[in-house]
Amino acid sequence: MEFVRGKKILVTGGAGFIGSNLCEKLLDLDNSVVCLDNFSTGKRSNIESLLKDSKFSLIENDIRDISVCHAAVSGVDIILHQAALGSVPRSINDPVTTNDVNVSGFLNMLVAAKEERVDRFIYAASSSTYGDSEALPKVEEKIGKPLSPYAITKYVNELYADIFNKTYGLNTIGLRYFNVFGRKQDPDGGYAAVIPKFIKTLINHESPIINGDGLHSRDFTYIDNVVQMNLLALSTSDPNALNQVYNTAYGERNTLNDLTNWLQKYLSEYDAAINGIEIKHGPNRQGDIPHSLASIDKAKRLLGYDPKFDFKKGLEETVKWFWENR
Repeated sequence: MEFVRGKKILVTGGAGFIGSNLCEKLLDLDNSVVCLDNFSTGKRSNIESLLKDSKFSLIENDIRDISVCHAAVSGVDIILHQAALGSVPRSINDPVTTNDVNVSGFLNMLVAAKEERVDRFIYAASSSTYGDSEALPKVEEKIGKPLSPYAITKYVNELYADIFNKTYGLNTIGLRYFNVFGRKQDPDGGYAAVIPKFIKTLINHESPIINGDGLHSRDFTYIDNVVQMNLLALSTSDPNALNQVYNTAYGERNTLNDLTNWLQKYLSEYDAAINGIEIKHGPNRQGDIPHSLASIDKAKRLLGYDPKFDFKKGLEETVKWFWENR
């Protein structure tokens, strides 16, 4: 499939980890990119190099203000909605703010997209929507009950997107991200994702702490696979591929113990002492899903998805980036 070129695309949360990688790729494909970000979790350093590009513009503001959403959407062809407050623990500690951003902010963006007659609205959904379903692999049509406020907000996004298609004719595609990792991911703060956090901890010769016995498993998904899925979603001309939700993953699972073993292996190529660092274990984390593994058959069939990076290859690239940018 030919990826879109020459379009005007809004990326909300464009200074975040996933959003900034998307902005970069869209500019490479000769699109104009509008980045909307309030920098609550996004970083200026992620988009610093893009600010010099005449086809890139930044709106520093908040999706919780509907007038901001209207202004950002004006004249745009496609929206990639990445703005959200991630993290299960954050949502447990502060469900109100998580809901304000992830539900009210999402609804603001949908309303603006509808009223500005945007061609397509692609949004970041989440594997947390599978909740307490124990079935593996996860298939899009079978979910359980949510296990956290964050999971509820991301499921509500899917329900709203479906209603906006059926009621107003807005074309949407939801991408259920599975544990995305890679370059530009924030290793700092109380809600940092496990991979960048563990990489930084090991580089500092400190012991990572795994929640539980380390046997929980995840379908860790490298950023370039996620970028490919977004590009396919915004480029597809197949009407059957629209107004769907897709797992965005690699389709294999690894335990947290596997993760630390591979991190030590790859990091020790730069610093041999890292191989001897002790891995510690703490209590299980509330709201965590024990096992996660995606079926990516639907994305392959309807979008032509073909992920290029397995877990190890993606992890090796990620370790290299963090080492060079430490």
